[in-house]
Amino acid sequence: MSHLPPSGPGDEPPPSPYEPPRDQSPYAPGQPSHEPPPERSPYGPPADEPSPYGQPGPHQAGHWGQQPPYGAQGPYGQYGPQSTGPGRGTNVLAILSLVFAFVFPPAGAVLGHVAKRQIRTSGEEGDQLATWGLILGYVFTGLTVLACCGWLALVIFGNTGDSGGY
Repeated sequence: MSHLPPSGPGDEPPPSPYEPPRDQSPYAPGQPSHEPPPERSPYGPPADEPSPYGQPGPHQAGHWGQQPPYGAQGPYGQYGPQSTGPGRGTNVLAILSLVFAFVFPPAGAVLGHVAKRQIRTSGEEGDQLATWGLILGYVFTGLTVLACCGWLALVIFGNTGDSGGY
């Protein structure tokens, strides 16, 4: 026994709310569109209503969607005023000159000379670093040479006094 009503040729199930009617295309003209009219912003109040916040509406001057103009944006990670052009960075050889003055003094002096020549031609910064690399490179080279000569003199003259012990 079935409790279903008898189905005749004219009985059809009710239409689905998710499908368009069978006699119309979903893209047929006259269908409601989900896009706002072009004269109205989807984020602002309707064109015929004033704004509840006292801001001018889209039909008045100063539309909400407009952004204020911004100046040119500099490169990321840069603070302070922008550089005036190429040649304003610090010379890398000047930095290396100062570092090598402590690690291997003759190389520090040579790098200082090369850095000063590059700075004269390119206009980069770092002249003082190169100068200090030169000075310290020469001073430490001189101290190293003096220490080596003193050690050799100590070795040579220290062995000549003990010639007849064995």
